[in-house]
Amino acid sequence: MADIRTADTLNLPTPTPHYHNIAVKPSDYQKEMVESFAERADKVRGGSVDPSVDNMLKITNDGRKLALDQRMISPMLPDFEGSKINACVNNIYQIWEENADKKSAQLVFCDLSTPKSDAEFSVYTDIRQKLIERGVPESEIRFIHEAKTEVQKQELFKKVRKGEVRVLLGSTQKMGAGTNVQDKLIALHDIDCPWRPSDLEQRSGRIIRQGNENTDVHIYRYVTEQTFDAYMYQLVEGKQKFSAQIMTSKSPVRSAEDIDDTALSYAEIKMLATGNPYIKEKMNLDIQVNKLKMLKSYYLSQKYDLEDKIIKFYPKEITLQTEKIKGLKADLGTQKAHPKEVDDKFVGMTINGVECADKAEAGKAIIEFCKAKMSADDELMGCYRGFKMDVCFDSFERAYVVTLKGAASHHVSLGIDNIGNITRLDNAIDGIEKRLVKAEEQLENLKTQLETAKTEVEKPFTQEDELRQKMARLTELNALLDMNKGDVPVVGGEPDEGDNAPEKNRDNRNR
Repeated sequence: MADIRTADTLNLPTPTPHYHNIAVKPSDYQKEMVESFAERADKVRGGSVDPSVDNMLKITNDGRKLALDQRMISPMLPDFEGSKINACVNNIYQIWEENADKKSAQLVFCDLSTPKSDAEFSVYTDIRQKLIERGVPESEIRFIHEAKTEVQKQELFKKVRKGEVRVLLGSTQKMGAGTNVQDKLIALHDIDCPWRPSDLEQRSGRIIRQGNENTDVHIYRYVTEQTFDAYMYQLVEGKQKFSAQIMTSKSPVRSAEDIDDTALSYAEIKMLATGNPYIKEKMNLDIQVNKLKMLKSYYLSQKYDLEDKIIKFYPKEITLQTEKIKGLKADLGTQKAHPKEVDDKFVGMTINGVECADKAEAGKAIIEFCKAKMSADDELMGCYRGFKMDVCFDSFERAYVVTLKGAASHHVSLGIDNIGNITRLDNAIDGIEKRLVKAEEQLENLKTQLETAKTEVEKPFTQEDELRQKMARLTELNALLDMNKGDVPVVGGEPDEGDNAPEKNRDNRNR
């Protein structure tokens, strides 16, 4: 067995943190590139791009880099004056200047960039250069990457503790656990968001630490609006809420949910301390009721979707498929009445009003017609085997497309081979029978799906009684736990259960 002590039970003499969320507006380049990420994601999801060329991980990494600084995507892009890097530089310099007498130090965390040579763009070198230009001595700005060995790292940490190095930049991996430089730390800057909440805790743990001579410290987190930054912090917040339900001095839940554990009332805390069984039952019921509510929500969503399909989707699709079958049957008759060869001879083709009796001549005439087109719109090209032929340029396919028009329409992409284009047209016409069979199968499937949907939509939610019983018991437990409504909440500003919760502002951190 183990006796675990969490931070909320130790009451260590650590400085009081003040959190500052610095939100900056994106540049026009950033807005445009965020939109391009959506287009890339559509292509990846649609399978139109090879995973080795582009994938969701690449898009995510590009999105995180763009949120950090647009020059991370291309160093040719301009240094945006309103970027969060420049906002960070302003804050670092102001704090450096205001605390010159105490030689207070600052940490800057950035995981998405590494120091590069002066010729290459790096967030690290950019911040250092801008601080030097404002008057910060170069010797007071260091990168954690400059300490190649453990001895060099400890020597660097010693200088930070003495205030000889007042701005230290590094990544969570290199400047997280084991970085004991808290003595003079006054501020910490998170200019990007890591994947894990534990990384954010490691960062803040460098400054919210015993041995810091400052009673109040400041943690700045920089966010570029309308970029991946907001999503990243939301993701980390969700993970933190999940883990916080386990890593707590209170009786932890066995199955964690995405709720905020600070919403417990003082009455509930007292029940926990005395080991009252009601609290354990309530926790279990909270989990079970939420799961049942989610299942019912999913059931209702499916039911409403089925009702919508029964009324609109299936009737519309059945009508469209019926009309398609009717057209294909008519075109099949046209195909049989106009074979592609008679007595092993080409049946001829009309192009732009001119009869072409030779196959090679007809193929050449098709290509010449396309080359002479001055517009990308549909244009009547001629007739072949009883079908009219319209041609247009498809910018997506990057090719000319012929539409064979009968009772239905049949599309054929053209190539550069004269005979090959005739073969493609023949294949499209001769394939009408297969498309008819497939369309008839799809019609039967739609009719079957409609009948199945009518049956499924009548089925009730099978766990309705269980949900009702557990919600009733949960109401009873909430009434028992709210017996001391006059008590002061444990968390400042948090109401007891049954009261309306005010807008939260924990430690000046606005989510």
